[in-house]
Amino acid sequence: MSSSEEEPVLKARGIHRYLGNEQQQVHVLRGVDIDLYRGNTYAIVGPSGCGKSTLLYTLGLLDRQNEGSIILDGIDVSKANEDERTAIRNQKIGFVFQFHFLLPEFTAAENLMIPMWKRGNRKPLSMERRAHMLLQSVGLGDKTHRLANRLSGGEQQRVAVARSLANDPPIVLADEPTGNLDVKNSNIVFDLLYQLSKKNNQAVLIVTHNPDIARRCDYILKMRDGLFMEPES
Repeated sequence: MSSSEEEPVLKARGIHRYLGNEQQQVHVLRGVDIDLYRGNTYAIVGPSGCGKSTLLYTLGLLDRQNEGSIILDGIDVSKANEDERTAIRNQKIGFVFQFHFLLPEFTAAENLMIPMWKRGNRKPLSMERRAHMLLQSVGLGDKTHRLANRLSGGEQQRVAVARSLANDPPIVLADEPTGNLDVKNSNIVFDLLYQLSKKNNQAVLIVTHNPDIARRCDYILKMRDGLFMEPES
């Protein structure tokens, strides 16, 4: 998935995931392999129930694989305990979901500062400056002190994109990030993810049902029955 000889920032091999109990167990992921490289955007597409979101959550350490290995930014996270996984997620992975999950009683800047507070490696003034810079990067520099519930749907999702970059992660994982937006705002949000991946040299993996969004990514990964079909560029 890359013409470069660099190491992938995320490398997963033989990922299996089972859901349900023994009598009704479903084999959702059936030995998935994937490499993600910095500066590229990837779209995972496929029918509902094929394992797209399960894979995204597994790669994002929100779910745990039953079998297989995940190497993230040079760290083998396959057997990390929950505290280690939480710390790695906060440092190494940015998330954008279909719903923005902003705290409505907090300002746009304060929502961005929450991941920085959790990581604990910046002083308050540094966090404020980075939050403002990130909001400027998504065209919301003038909304820094606006409460989240006073923003439009498109603006809220742009804040969510900025929040995913708060700790400068090497990877951003996005699950239907444009699913609740109209065409105009969908294009704005995707353009931001694409441009920021190039500017910040980050890998961006997007699960989407939107064929237009998928076509604009650098790579399309087609999924069916818990496995990737041959990817196309």
